[in-house]
Amino acid sequence: MKLNPKLLIGLGLLLIFGYFLQDLVFGNDQYAVGIKKARSEKNDSFRRGNTSPLLTAQRATFDSLRYFAPDKTYRFIAQWEPLAAHDTVLIPLTNGKVEKYLRWGRASFTLDSQPQQLTCLLKADGKDTTLFVPFTDKTNGFDTYGGGRYLDAPKPRPNDKEITLDFNAAYNPYCAYNSEYVCPVPPADNRMKVAVKAGEKSFHE
Repeated sequence: MKLNPKLLIGLGLLLIFGYFLQDLVFGNDQYAVGIKKARSEKNDSFRRGNTSPLLTAQRATFDSLRYFAPDKTYRFIAQWEPLAAHDTVLIPLTNGKVEKYLRWGRASFTLDSQPQQLTCLLKADGKDTTLFVPFTDKTNGFDTYGGGRYLDAPKPRPNDKEITLDFNAAYNPYCAYNSEYVCPVPPADNRMKVAVKAGEKSFHE
């Protein structure tokens, strides 16, 4: 029996659309599950871990940190511009001192129809395997911690042209929970003029 070529083409397109729809629906679901799992593990470490920034009295009543709902639109495949000279920059700390970092590169992407560029840093001691991206945005002091938030990103390989920035993983510095901690202050070139409604919200006891 011969099948109509148009029917075969139609079935093929339907199959492709089905795979696309499956990836769109289930891919987003799986992504959200992964984000929620990581958040649950962090909550558990804040409750029980020896490295928790919370005071003993706080841990006794702690339930959960506050987050924006997972939103894959805040996961960006940004353009990566490595810096030929990894110059040293002194990042201010909340206690008035400074800490040495290296400017490793710049990540460029678009948010709310506006071009964004963030400087990605590497701690000068060379011990970190991921890049450090401290930033501020228009949610600070409202939904999120007033001093800004942090983001970690995988260090691109020498020939990479892109870098992944997932703001669903944005987190608060420890000084947002406990004033005894000393934290890096986001530099001026990482002050975003848009609202990043993703990641961790401000901490409330």
